[in-house]
Amino acid sequence: MLTISSELYDKIVAHARADHPDEACGVVAGPAGSDRPERFIAMLNAERSPTFYRFDSQEQLRVWREMDDRGEEPVVIYHSHTATGAYPSRTDISYASEPEAHYVLVSTREPDRTEFRSFRIVDGEVSEEAVRITGGDSAVADAPGEDLPAAATE
Repeated sequence: MLTISSELYDKIVAHARADHPDEACGVVAGPAGSDRPERFIAMLNAERSPTFYRFDSQEQLRVWREMDDRGEEPVVIYHSHTATGAYPSRTDISYASEPEAHYVLVSTREPDRTEFRSFRIVDGEVSEEAVRITGGDSAVADAPGEDLPAAATE
């Protein structure tokens, strides 16, 4: 299960909406070995494409070195799909290189609905996982494949 704060959830969704119609991408770093997403890092989609994303190689090198220097790792790697559902494409699966990371996809195809889903991708195998958003007064544990309401918090 991915447990993420409402603040980080909102930042990921806002980045995805801001970059629409192009795909947005980024990382949420956390202490190495903790599985705790803590530091939001919006990144540039070097492709500037509505159907594909790729981290800028120089930016990725800088961000990964910075995480190493801070004792962090990529806990969440996220990107958006602008015209399709939030499910990893064949290309997304082939590029997944961090087996411990949560791969979050946000679909921005509908302006008034947020589809936010998380997956583990290991050796080309995709497993969807539940998402739990923390912060605020109520709690939600999202079953895989369902939409999360923007205000669903703990």
